[in-house]
Amino acid sequence: MKTHENQPTFSSYQNDPQFFDEIFDENDNVKDIYKTLLNLYSEHSAQDFALLNNKAKASFFNQGITFQVYGEHEIKEKIFPFDLFPRIIPPEEWEHIEQGVLQRSRALNDFLWDIYHDKNIIKEGIVPLDLINSSVNYLDQMIGLDPPGGIYNHISGTDLIKHSDGEYYVLEDNIRCPSGVSYVICNRTALKRALFGVFNHYQTHTVTDYAQNLLEIIESVKPQGVDNPNCVVITPGIYNSAYYEHSYLAKSMGVELVEGRDLFVENDFVYMKTIRGPEKVDVIYRRVDDLFLDPLEFKPDSTLGVPGLLAAYRQGNVCIVNAPGTGVADDKAVYTYMPEIIKYYLNEEPILKNVHTYHCSRPDELKYVLENVEKLVIKPVDESGGYGISIGNKLTKEEIEKVKTTIQASPRKYIAQPIMSLSTHATYIEDSESFEPRHVDLRTFTLLGQEKDFVLKGGLTRVALKKGNLVVNSSQGGGSKDTWVLKK
Repeated sequence: MKTHENQPTFSSYQNDPQFFDEIFDENDNVKDIYKTLLNLYSEHSAQDFALLNNKAKASFFNQGITFQVYGEHEIKEKIFPFDLFPRIIPPEEWEHIEQGVLQRSRALNDFLWDIYHDKNIIKEGIVPLDLINSSVNYLDQMIGLDPPGGIYNHISGTDLIKHSDGEYYVLEDNIRCPSGVSYVICNRTALKRALFGVFNHYQTHTVTDYAQNLLEIIESVKPQGVDNPNCVVITPGIYNSAYYEHSYLAKSMGVELVEGRDLFVENDFVYMKTIRGPEKVDVIYRRVDDLFLDPLEFKPDSTLGVPGLLAAYRQGNVCIVNAPGTGVADDKAVYTYMPEIIKYYLNEEPILKNVHTYHCSRPDELKYVLENVEKLVIKPVDESGGYGISIGNKLTKEEIEKVKTTIQASPRKYIAQPIMSLSTHATYIEDSESFEPRHVDLRTFTLLGQEKDFVLKGGLTRVALKKGNLVVNSSQGGGSKDTWVLKK
């Protein structure tokens, strides 16, 4: 453990050699790519950063950049915590990431087409049938349905970590309604407002082109015979945890933000209610979960969806982005088969590594998990936002026994992974008014379209603000920082 007293703002910075530090090397020297940035930051006093941090928080609050946290007894709205020190990714490193996440997105799309059509990967014994049939996200309504352009996961969020070996590993794939991209853009804006001068010293790729590329992607999967598609974003409403993002993306793309009550179906076509009369809708970027999309097909008491929507989709008269039923492919149990899925559909070796994963539905792996809970991270296969995760070495003996009982009651619902050593990154800590190492991950965003694909050159670096914490999700007290992908 070493400190950096020659830079006052980093006086509390203590390297822990068991983790990969992205700023300092194993000899405690600043890595070349960060030298200029660290020198620029060291010109500011602790008081300067306290003021800048408050300025950034005020900016986020004034823009309404918040999220909902769901507790046992209440729902809280919080400002999304933003860190002042950016993460830098060199071009050759990013090229590896970009190729890897694009490979995964394409393989997952092929997998979805197959399991809703011929099921060849199941017939050949590569993925077991009961794994698919037992997934709560596998929708019988999607069997044999051909989405426009043959695309299911138009938008994918891939969560990556950098391990102590310096290699990137994929923690999970998110292809139902991946969120967080609006924070990527807002982080860039906030940092430019607070410390604009630092951008003069680095050539970084823009992240503000996401909305334009998203619009082009969703327009490319318009129904046949439509020249100028009318696109909308459908939201569950203002009380949804990601409502800010829904409204931000709709505004950025220049399309309408609607709720289910704003749409109706007639003769298998979808229309939007307007003061000028009904307007036909061709593409719906949905941020509503599958089972709430259409009360005639799924939950009959849902007021969030549109009655008859799936019938219109089935007829090819509207495209839904992402397609219903994609959640079966981001099931954390399916994740264990990703290397085989990539090889099967693309005839390629995986570019990005999987974290070794134990699926508790397999008796031998269940036995290992139950005997080694204290060494593992236990995750439910169908949750998001960091909910339901248990980190074994943080649990008491009583809590370990409770986790075992929970797993045994429903083994299919849980996977386990080794406790990975997430890399650390300099993060501004209000209590000490200095920068300290905190664990980070990276969520990338990939778009698949009929005419082109796109990976946002940057991503959401999420940071665990509590010392020693490995859970980076905002719902669990995490924040985020601007992510710079450097140009060649």
